[in-house]
Amino acid sequence: MNWDRIEGNWKQVKGTVKEKWGKLTDDDLTTIDGKREQLEGKLQDRYGYTRDQVKKDVDDWLRSSS
Repeated sequence: MNWDRIEGNWKQVKGTVKEKWGKLTDDDLTTIDGKREQLEGKLQDRYGYTRDQVKKDVDDWLRSSS
């Protein structure tokens, strides 16, 4: 799945994002609003991941969501 589809279907997708990254709050998901940069920033905040780790995790999740 590509990020344009994620962004366009954010309301449907955010449940799977919450399953994958359970530390994200509903407020976080509202703030993210389908924006990849916002998701990556929130993951760094909540999990303490490095920028490279976040990019890899999001890429892996995208590939598995296809």
